Amino acid sequence: MNTKKLHYFSGITLSLFIGVHLFNHLTALFGASLHMQVMDALRLVYRNPVIETLLLIAVLFQIISGVQLVRKVRKQSAGFYPKLQIYTGLYVAFFLVAHTVATVWQGRQVLQLDTNFYYAAIVVNALPAALFFMPYYFLAVMSVFGHVAAIHYQKTQHLSVIRAQKHAKLILIAGVVIGGLILLSLQESYQGIEIPKEYYKTLGGAF
Repeated sequence: MNTKKLHYFSGITLSLFIGVHLFNHLTALFGASLHMQVMDALRLVYRNPVIETLLLIAVLFQIISGVQLVRKVRKQSAGFYPKLQIYTGLYVAFFLVAHTVATVWQGRQVLQLDTNFYYAAIVVNALPAALFFMPYYFLAVMSVFGHVAAIHYQKTQHLSVIRAQKHAKLILIAGVVIGGLILLSLQESYQGIEIPKEYYKTLGGAF
């Protein structure tokens, strides 16, 4: 297999995890306690040392192969969706690095915190951190959906350009809605809760 095909399959692997992760975040719309119950159940799978190691390898390979592919095709890419695929892919790569470092290393190893609902919520509730983290998280969700939309369009446009455009737009709209709902679910005012004080130390630089 060449790099492009391996990138595609590692992307599918990560997409499955990201899909489950986003679903977990959406359960917070029905309460932070439900979100953490679902997270505890899912962690039995993805916190398994073998699975977690494979996911980290997939993240690393996705980033390296993605940057290599961008360097090869960026000058040849024309049109909205090819460019969307490149730029969303770069943002996803940036987010994967920052988020993995912040949760796996900084949160769990350095700060010795449970990187649960409160770990994500604190940075979108405290100013001035929220001015960075709200668009940071929203753009991450949008980039995932934008990347999927771009790939879907390019793989289906030969069947029907109009249908491919319609489906791609629906995927982008879904990204906007889901990104907005996740940010809403993280708000203290929406949850009617108070974030434990120990999580305020993440404001020293957690992503």
